[in-house]
Amino acid sequence: MNNLTNIIEAIVFASGEAVPVKFIVEKLGCTVNNVNSCVDELKARYGEDSGIQLLVFNGKLQFASNPKYKQQVSEVLIPIKEKEFTRTILECAAIIAYKQPITKPELEEIRTVSCDYAIHTLLELEMIEPCGRKDAVGKPIVYRTTDNFLKRFKLNSIDELPDYDELMAQIAKLNSEAFGDEEDGNYLYKKDVYVDEGAAQQSAEAAAASAEEPSKPRTDEDGFELPDFICDDDDVIKID
Repeated sequence: MNNLTNIIEAIVFASGEAVPVKFIVEKLGCTVNNVNSCVDELKARYGEDSGIQLLVFNGKLQFASNPKYKQQVSEVLIPIKEKEFTRTILECAAIIAYKQPITKPELEEIRTVSCDYAIHTLLELEMIEPCGRKDAVGKPIVYRTTDNFLKRFKLNSIDELPDYDELMAQIAKLNSEAFGDEEDGNYLYKKDVYVDEGAAQQSAEAAAASAEEPSKPRTDEDGFELPDFICDDDDVIKID
């Protein structure tokens, strides 16, 4: 594997996104044939059973995981990504709420990072929805929040949105609470739990009644009251 192949490998790996071959040719001063030869070398290196594959499409190069291992990759990475992106996703939802209707390019201009994953996740969670297209170049889709967004943030209407900084603080708290207890899982993916208010009230009343009822003194076989220091927690009499 020659030096140019190593350089192209490093560029494509570091990018994480598709890299146009024309940019490689332009910046490295090589030819398309040179790049194609390097691509052949990389494809040979990352064979069918390799965990990594080199994709070549529309004059671009990109590394991707091997589809053969999709299930195993998902089992490990999806929970990590959910946690990693939770606050980012919620922040995107908040910006959409304040700026709606808003397009993805406008959202990315505000956050200065790609919002593809956040938009995709928010759509899956039904916290946002498309509401038309903007009369601009490319006719980008515009998004707005849904009733599910209001439900998650315990709002009756979008008019009840708090101050932006206050909402960001609320998001940080939700994020912290979700991550503080692994059993709770991700806040966004947390399921609503039905609470039987009648049963809950009966349980509370029973607990209150139990607390008010004076504890009975512990006695021996002849009915004499025993001091606490000779009784254990299970009411077993300690008399030899």
